[in-house]
Amino acid sequence: MTNDTNNNDGNPHRNGCAWVEGEFVPIGEAKISLLDAGFTRSDVTYDVVAVWNGKFFRIDDHLDRFGRSLERLRLTPDLDREAMAAILHGCVGRSGLDNAYVEMVVTRGHSRPGGRDPWNFDNHFYAYAIPYVWIVDVGAQLKGSHLVIARDTVRIPEDSVDPTVKNFHWGDLTRGAFEARERGGTVSALPDQHGNLTEGPGFNVFTVVGDELRTPDRGVLHGITRRTVLELAQDQGLRTTVAPLPVADVALADEVFLTSTAGGVMPVTMVDGMTLGDGNPGGVTMALRQAYWDAHDDPRWATEVRFKP
Repeated sequence: MTNDTNNNDGNPHRNGCAWVEGEFVPIGEAKISLLDAGFTRSDVTYDVVAVWNGKFFRIDDHLDRFGRSLERLRLTPDLDREAMAAILHGCVGRSGLDNAYVEMVVTRGHSRPGGRDPWNFDNHFYAYAIPYVWIVDVGAQLKGSHLVIARDTVRIPEDSVDPTVKNFHWGDLTRGAFEARERGGTVSALPDQHGNLTEGPGFNVFTVVGDELRTPDRGVLHGITRRTVLELAQDQGLRTTVAPLPVADVALADEVFLTSTAGGVMPVTMVDGMTLGDGNPGGVTMALRQAYWDAHDDPRWATEVRFKP
């Protein structure tokens, strides 16, 4: 699991490629207007799909979720699904990256003359591909992370900001990350106002108790990696429970791990200063981690990057 790239010396997109204002540009030249409501109001949605060994992983599922997010936020970019997919392929193809972090974004955009009503904005689609991003790098994954569950911050209520729509409302998640750092942790997750676990910045959380996987059902993004793990767990004969997960139960679990497109299945070996088990990543976690990376070659989910200049 490395971030190897093709030999693309001389390629202006070798560090990444973006789609901005209708054209492909090197990532260092990608810009949006200061007046874009995606910047000024965080009025935006996005999705991230991984490319591994030259193949997109579950790109159709990511595009499905992105489409639902656009509908929920009433965003209507002047591109259909096929055109968006072609742009994602184009970004990766031009970059020459074998392993890439590929993001698609739609912002509310710019207001039309004469008002600030959100329905009178021209929405904008952006995309980019950069080298694959790890929330927890491979070496640290093999040791396991220290998860801190925030005490001073609760997750934004889902009645206010829908967590199933990817968004840039990360003020609470950022506060939690600083709290984790101050308490000696490496990653953080937030409780909700009822004392149940939600999620962390860019990842879902799982616990393992015996042969059962548990993950929160509310206040979380329905992550594609989360879905993949639930499906792989069933293939391995594990039970799965998607339900409220009290914070107090997390440190009592046999194993804990995180899931994200940016890093896959990431073991946790300490929660709030307490060591889990013998302090090493658990067997269930590591089996699912291996199955997850193996799945990147599964023809059900892997799509070769296509590129037409």
